[in-house]
Amino acid sequence: MLYPVRTSRGPALLILCSTFMAAAGNGISMVAFPWLVLQRTGSATEAAVVAGAATLPLLIATLIAGTAVDFLGRRQVAMLADAMSALSVAAIPVLALTMGVGVLNTALLAGLAAFGAFFDPAGMTARLSMLPEAARRADWTLDHTNSVYEAVFNLAYITGPGVGGLLIATLGGISTMWVTAAAFGLSILAMAVLRLPGADRPEPEERPEGVVSGVMEGLRFVWNNRVLRALGLLELAVTGLYLPMESVLFPKYFSDRNQAAHLGWVLMALSIGGLVGALSWTVLSRVASKRTTVLTAVATFGAAATVIAFLPPLPLILVLSAVVGLVYGPIGPIYNSVMQTRTPEQMRGRVVGVMTSMAYAAGPVGFMIAGPLVDAFGLRFAFLALALPVLVIALLCPWVPAFRELDAVAPRVA
Repeated sequence: MLYPVRTSRGPALLILCSTFMAAAGNGISMVAFPWLVLQRTGSATEAAVVAGAATLPLLIATLIAGTAVDFLGRRQVAMLADAMSALSVAAIPVLALTMGVGVLNTALLAGLAAFGAFFDPAGMTARLSMLPEAARRADWTLDHTNSVYEAVFNLAYITGPGVGGLLIATLGGISTMWVTAAAFGLSILAMAVLRLPGADRPEPEERPEGVVSGVMEGLRFVWNNRVLRALGLLELAVTGLYLPMESVLFPKYFSDRNQAAHLGWVLMALSIGGLVGALSWTVLSRVASKRTTVLTAVATFGAAATVIAFLPPLPLILVLSAVVGLVYGPIGPIYNSVMQTRTPEQMRGRVVGVMTSMAYAAGPVGFMIAGPLVDAFGLRFAFLALALPVLVIALLCPWVPAFRELDAVAPRVA
């Protein structure tokens, strides 16, 4: 006789806690790494090199991460990824104490940023892959679970960059890295006590045969599903244009003015808007069109970024950042639900990995273009060079047939 599984929110809360701490650690790093370079060299190009080093591994890492999650187990991969990320940031104050601050040159910082970033996607993919089972255990809908997950992620980026900016202003960039390492440690602890069906290593018949074959299976599945393919390509383009603004242009703008706290405020405004937007999807999902929500978010981001390109007063930058976060807040839950309802359970890690890798694929190119543009032509020109293509993308999106299927009911495959 089969007995119903007892409803419990514990696994979902542990995943959310781990997500918050890991994302907060990454949020601090996102501010601290470029700041350390700008503090020593003042060069936007070198800051872009370090920021690019933090995203360049993501393309390959996310592809491998999805296969690793499906092969080794979701909980195990999450803990391993956070341990490696903690090691990469803790190395900075350790090296500064043992060998002197002078050892922290651009090349070393870029290497440590790349090392930590290589493992971040694995942790994110692992936690995201556990959400459907956690939702069922908690008796939550997928829309609600994904909304809360993305809200927690955005909340982490309110506290992470905000605390990072304040800590840099008070303790300095090097000591700030201790806080980052502690955040990853707490994330590991949450995963260590998690118990959830499907969280540990799958049965042999459910695992991918190898890394290459697993990656190819994920790529084929995404490419053959035109909704996933369209969403992945859109995220590739928009993220590639956005990341240089967040990690190079804004740090350069506020670094030149010695206003670390103001940088934290801008990133907090983005995350506050994202937090509200993500939570709103719990209600909006019952009445709003996914297609309209996605198209509105892209258009609003393009328009807001174009205004920011003219470097208006800080209050207007903060308002525009909050608006962008607000309209983009529901996008994460929409992407997650689309992946979860169109992907077989045993392939979930590989598909999430492919979709995430597409989101970061254009990031390094954007960084390599943004830094030299700033040094050669100034911040306004660089902002416009990144903002105007987003407006073009927004004009093209309504004509993409696959986006009309976003609101169609997908067959349950997991």
